[in-house]
Amino acid sequence: MKRLLLLLPFLASLPLLGATPRVALRTVVTGLGSPVAITSPGDRSGRLFITEQRGTIRVVDRGSLVQTPFLDVSTLVSCCGERGLLSVAFHPRYAENGFFYIDYTDRNGDTVIARYSVSPTDDDVASPSSALVLLKIAQPYSNHNGGQLQFGPDGYLYIGMGDGGSGGDPGNRAQDLSTLLGKLLRIDVDAASPYAIPSSNPFVGNSSARGEIWALGLRNPWRFSFDRQNTDLWIGDVGQNAWEEIDLQRVGSIGGENYGWRLMEGTHCYNPSSNCDNGGITRPVLEYSHAQGCSVTGGYRYRGLRYPNLQGMYLYADYCSGTLWGALPDAQGRWSATVLLQTAKTVSTFGEDEDGEVYLADYSGGVIYQIVDQVILRKRAARR
Repeated sequence: MKRLLLLLPFLASLPLLGATPRVALRTVVTGLGSPVAITSPGDRSGRLFITEQRGTIRVVDRGSLVQTPFLDVSTLVSCCGERGLLSVAFHPRYAENGFFYIDYTDRNGDTVIARYSVSPTDDDVASPSSALVLLKIAQPYSNHNGGQLQFGPDGYLYIGMGDGGSGGDPGNRAQDLSTLLGKLLRIDVDAASPYAIPSSNPFVGNSSARGEIWALGLRNPWRFSFDRQNTDLWIGDVGQNAWEEIDLQRVGSIGGENYGWRLMEGTHCYNPSSNCDNGGITRPVLEYSHAQGCSVTGGYRYRGLRYPNLQGMYLYADYCSGTLWGALPDAQGRWSATVLLQTAKTVSTFGEDEDGEVYLADYSGGVIYQIVDQVILRKRAARR
């Protein structure tokens, strides 16, 4: 009993685990132009790097926006709509080699994946003359460019590619293994120049398939992420006219999943209108109809330490409605989502800092926000 009494003050100071989080958005930085990606360099600097669609990458250092862009490739980029400079990914050994990779649509409207290097004299400025083009992919239309780059836990670079655009994937490219469109790609940027294809990619050795393909059947995987705790891969795939979806590739996958497009939109037949699944489709774990929005923005599973009530929750949003959801699995592993906040923001992207705290961007407002839990903030403030 005496030991319990001694513990009571400590227990009372802990957050109320399991309580429903009351999510709010804390302003981090304003004054950005069309932000479309938020990235941490992983160098323990605490900085965030914000991709602006028209062709610049900006640095946020200790809550302040560095005025000089980290990189400006606006003369190379076609913008805007669904084109532009779409994301940046920092090499896992960025602190040692200074390499980072960008995804943009060039003046012809084609996708370019290129490597750059940081300046040897200034960590907040890149060397614009260091460009090495790794991959160029022709785009038949101006929409559905994908655009996400992420290094996976395996050290390979993952690239999200949309189906080439128009509507309804008229070329059925997402199901065509001879094209990189409508796919998630995986390449090795270290084994060869400009890159090598990992021998463990699922279609290596298939003469009718591109070896870079890791997964297929995607319409426009605008934003995807890896769970920093268990390395699951989460993909937000933008729908056509009726359904938005979140796909999940679990740790240990050997790749080759078919996420269904254009056979299916979410869990619903699209083309053909019936009998569309022969058993080979990996269905989404979450979906919502266009009664709730029009374009999903994939996010992150929260693994930070500041807000325990968000722990393990997958956070995602809709670009049009501004709805922010949090999803959790039940005991059987079935996922369901709860509306956390109606933001009235055009949520274009999410991002993590080095500690796993999660941020989102308001595309129209040019603002970066941190997702916080008001319940925890108020408890901490009351203890001061």
